[in-house]
Amino acid sequence: MQRSLQAGRQGLAEANYDDLLNFETSDKFTEREKVALTYTSAIIWNADIADAALWEKLHRHFTIPELVELGFFIALTFGQQRWIKTLGIGHGEVLADNAAGIAAAHSQKIGLGETDG
Repeated sequence: MQRSLQAGRQGLAEANYDDLLNFETSDKFTEREKVALTYTSAIIWNADIADAALWEKLHRHFTIPELVELGFFIALTFGQQRWIKTLGIGHGEVLADNAAGIAAAHSQKIGLGETDG
């Protein structure tokens, strides 16, 4: 099962998710995508990553309105996930008839069966 149904419809392959942890060295992402993922890491994990070199790369690949939109989307998504955790909602508890977004091992653990990923 594709983790994100919308992303799957737009051509994102499930295999790309496996490379996210090592995106810097992966050949599955374009330079623009790698810069966006580094920006994401800076917003979510470590603001010190957002040094002058990163901003130069960001401005090379994105317009200021695109950077604002991307930053807003990252912050909104991350905040949404943190909020869901405060509610104690786990995978499969909402939209339980749909395994989208659930990793295969977790899907099996909570009894939703096999996923394609």
